[in-house]
Amino acid sequence: MNPTIEQQYVALKERMERAALRAGRGVDDVHIIAVTKYVSVQTANEAIEAGVTHIGENRLEGLLEKKAAIGNRVTWHFIGSLQSRKVKEVIGNIGVLHSLDRLSLAKEVQKRLVEQDGTLDCFVQVNVSGEASKNGLAPDEVDSFIMALAEYDRIRVIGLMTMAPYTEHAEETRLHFKALKQLQQRIADKEYVHAPCTELSMGMSNDFEVAVEEGATYIRIGTILVGNEQVSE
Repeated sequence: MNPTIEQQYVALKERMERAALRAGRGVDDVHIIAVTKYVSVQTANEAIEAGVTHIGENRLEGLLEKKAAIGNRVTWHFIGSLQSRKVKEVIGNIGVLHSLDRLSLAKEVQKRLVEQDGTLDCFVQVNVSGEASKNGLAPDEVDSFIMALAEYDRIRVIGLMTMAPYTEHAEETRLHFKALKQLQQRIADKEYVHAPCTELSMGMSNDFEVAVEEGATYIRIGTILVGNEQVSE
């Protein structure tokens, strides 16, 4: 008999807590984002009933469908690459954007936030591994990019996000997470008003424990929490 989402959520939290303990961290500052890209509204609701308070989507269609059904009972995160032409529909439906990686996108986000008289918490996406298949800024581009974002007063840079290379051996991701933590701390030490940069969005089903050990404050979990029903593709 397959475990329920509630059982998987409990098991996930236990693993997360052990990872935090190994790093000498408290677990209260680590938030689980249930990534629901491949599952139904019903499954997303089951995750919420189990205790999930953050939902992540990386497709506009999936976000709008689930937001319409679920509403504002959770914090909504957009974690995928965002095309400028889709910003208008995303802004107002999310609490956090994880993929800010270019000034043209920041300009469009700012424009829509002004129209709605809103602000938005954002992560700057960093391609720490340098993989051509991944979006994000190179690490040496981050400082100048964040300085340039001071012009966009509706955007608040709360932290940095990365995706480590997929590997069967999670330990191999450690150097990437460690590098992002060092970069995040360097930005935070500058004490920018528009970019407190205190958060780290990193770690997924296969490597979240290493990410937590290296300082993750948001982990993005799909497969081992809600499964993979392939309904949204």
